[in-house]
Amino acid sequence: MELINIKGVNKRYKNGVTAIYDLNIRIKKGDFVFVIGGSGSGKSTLIKMLYREEKPTSGQIVIGGINVAKLRNSKVYKLRRRLGIVFQDYRLLPKLTVYENVAFTLEVIGTKKSEIKRRTLKAIELVGLKAKTRNYPDQLSGGEQQRVAIARAIVNSPKLLICDEPTGNLDPDMSMEIVKVLDNINKTTGTTIIMATHDKDIVNKMKKRVLVLKDGRLVRDYEKGKYDNEAI
Repeated sequence: MELINIKGVNKRYKNGVTAIYDLNIRIKKGDFVFVIGGSGSGKSTLIKMLYREEKPTSGQIVIGGINVAKLRNSKVYKLRRRLGIVFQDYRLLPKLTVYENVAFTLEVIGTKKSEIKRRTLKAIELVGLKAKTRNYPDQLSGGEQQRVAIARAIVNSPKLLICDEPTGNLDPDMSMEIVKVLDNINKTTGTTIIMATHDKDIVNKMKKRVLVLKDGRLVRDYEKGKYDNEAI
């Protein structure tokens, strides 16, 4: 079943730069997709359009039946409640524990206390940090902090998890661990994952679907792909 349909999308910025040309992509529920491309490829613009940080100039982006392109600014929160987003920088609240950082997402939307505890502990366990619930961010390694960020992103059981260079600040071993956590989430919960990355080793080892962008255009779409240096 289809979760995302990107149809005829163009993105032109006010300064006259066109970042995306006639983009057409379909992504099924439960897919794990890497998005790769060099500087100026349109990769970041695509990711930002998915969570409505940017709007396409023309075309449609439909996620779970919602036409993101036509969504009013006042309604964007409704889309984002259905998404999980993980960034390169962890964006954790330094004065809150691991548990509190993850639970905060549910508290903001008024979830019942009993439900907050159940979901928070489940998300923390899923990322392998059950023994660190009372630790603060500065007591964790970079990889552990990114795990907390992932737990926070999945605590509301999103249908789509968008990961924007989530291993960019980590060493190769830690990066692989993080991707294995994401792979486990994908397999055990059925969450669709879209991950933008520059990490060739990860893409080559995981053999997932790979979308290659160059100069704002989709130039390759591999079902079980590799990091295509030639296309980039």
